[in-house]
Amino acid sequence: MQTIDARRRDIVLGIAGLLAGCSGGPGGIVGEPGPPAPAPDVRVGDRWVYHCVEGFRVADIWDETHEVTAAGPQGITVRVTCKGSNTDVVRTEDWISPGLVRVGAVMDIETRRFTTPLQRYRFPLTPGTTWSQYVDNYNEFSKKPGQFNYYARVGGWKSITVGAGTFDAIYVNVLMRMDDEEFWRWPTECNYGLWYAPAVGAMIQESKEAQYTEKGGRDPIAVRTQHSTIALTAYSRVR
Repeated sequence: MQTIDARRRDIVLGIAGLLAGCSGGPGGIVGEPGPPAPAPDVRVGDRWVYHCVEGFRVADIWDETHEVTAAGPQGITVRVTCKGSNTDVVRTEDWISPGLVRVGAVMDIETRRFTTPLQRYRFPLTPGTTWSQYVDNYNEFSKKPGQFNYYARVGGWKSITVGAGTFDAIYVNVLMRMDDEEFWRWPTECNYGLWYAPAVGAMIQESKEAQYTEKGGRDPIAVRTQHSTIALTAYSRVR
C-alpha cells in the first residue's frame, strides 16, 4: 500500500506533467497583465446560463442554469439545472462565500460534500498567484469518500466573446488529480482552463480535458475521458 508521502509525491509529479502543457504567454502566464479581480457581490435571483458540449466520445450537449436561491450570513445556495438530450439533472451547491464551497461539483455533474471547504476561487484573483488543496470529500454519485488534489494558478487578462457578450476576463488554470483510482488504473488527471469575468460575477468560458492511465504493461495506455467546452449564453444580476 502506498504511504501518504508517496501518494503526494505522485500527485506532485502528475501536476508537474500537466503544467508542462499549460504555458501560454510570458513566464507561462496566459493573458495580459492587469489588476486583481475582486469577489462578486452575490444576491438572490442572480442567474447564469451556460451551453455545454462534451465532444470527445459521443457528443453530448446540454444547457446549465445556475441560480442563486439564498444568500446571507449562513452562506449562499445555488440551484443548478442541467437539461439536454441525454441530461436531466438538478443539483444544489452550498457556498460559504463566493469561491468557498461546502457542497458542489468539481469534475462532472456530480455532488460532493467537502469535509474542508473547497477553495474553488481565491479572491481577489491576482495574476501569478497559486493555491493547492488536498480535499477530503464524499461523492454522492459513487457513494464513496475520497481525497483529491486541487491546484489553481491565476493568469492574466483577455477580452473574451461568448454568446452573452464580450467581457474582460481573467484566466485560471485548474489541475486536479482525482480520487477514483482502481486496481487496474491510476487516478484521473484533469486540466481545466477557465475565464472569469468580474462584470458577470462568474466564469464565462471553460475548457475541460481529462484522462487516466491504465496500470501494468510495458506501454501504459492513456485513456481520455473528458473534452468539454462551456460558454455563457445569458445572465442576469439583481442590483
